[in-house]
Amino acid sequence: VDFLRSLFSNTLGLGLAEKVLDDLTLEGVARYINAGKCKNVICMVGAGISTSAGIPDFRSPGTGLYANLQKYNLPYPEAIFQIDYFKKHPEPFFTLARELYPGQFKPTICHYFMKMMKDKGLLKRCYTQNIDTLERVAGLEGNDLIEAHGTFHTSHCVSSCCRKEYTLDWMKEKIFSDEIPKCEKCSSLVKPDIVFFGEGLPARVFSSDFPCCDLLIIMGTSLQVQPFASLISLHPYMFLSLQASPTLGFLGFGGGMDFDSEKAYRDVAHISSCDDGCLALADLLGWKAELEELVKKEHARIDIQDEKKNEPSGESKGAAAKASSASADAPAKAEE
Repeated sequence: VDFLRSLFSNTLGLGLAEKVLDDLTLEGVARYINAGKCKNVICMVGAGISTSAGIPDFRSPGTGLYANLQKYNLPYPEAIFQIDYFKKHPEPFFTLARELYPGQFKPTICHYFMKMMKDKGLLKRCYTQNIDTLERVAGLEGNDLIEAHGTFHTSHCVSSCCRKEYTLDWMKEKIFSDEIPKCEKCSSLVKPDIVFFGEGLPARVFSSDFPCCDLLIIMGTSLQVQPFASLISLHPYMFLSLQASPTLGFLGFGGGMDFDSEKAYRDVAHISSCDDGCLALADLLGWKAELEELVKKEHARIDIQDEKKNEPSGESKGAAAKASSASADAPAKAEE
């Protein structure tokens, strides 16, 4: 009953809205969290949280992915992610996939801020539109994460009669050898499990998380892509938007966001880069030094892993040593 009363009051404007924060600022959010009132934080994130890792977003004029696809001779930019176009012309997608493939980038401050919230028992779930798998690299696992637009982590044959599954390493080998991935069982195309235009979202996206969420943090997404954007209409409580530009208010059942009207009472917009916003909130929470140390430590760990991957194997080292020895002996034999 209390939940329904709050829902109708806060989202449909029936009755007086309960004020959640003492101040509609980042400081007010920090006090709300530190007071122990936040136990179920949901993050909704998009491409903007990965741009500082070197991955372009989709829609930024001039630098966004859609603004730089001329070399693929597409009928329109979005065609590269259209399932029907992919089945007829898979080459542009796999060429692009080689440029953006997971494993070439490190998670950002935003990714590790979410990992810290998980470690502190505050994160209920991260809903991501991204397909770069950086949330996984940062330490979010299966139950922490809903990859609304799919993932490169697994791939499947596109044939409905087959659907054979393939691993990340299998797909990587095909993409970087300039092969169009074909199913070993039926010879149909194999596609990473990312959601193309024309495909449905995973069923997990429409879970029952949102009604029990007490803080929804939106980072790096303009919430223009449906049906992902409509998920906020399921959330009756407080929004914090950390963006380089204001998030569009979304109206519908659930009330959407209200940052600056006369009736605003709960929602906060902090305009900055996503990383700077997370650092600012971490500072107010007393977590900044811990977050910076986590980023430093994890990036060093990734560097060490990459160095090990790039080291030649024992057989390669042996062959290289023999070749070096042979070249060193050659001048002496010539002199004799």
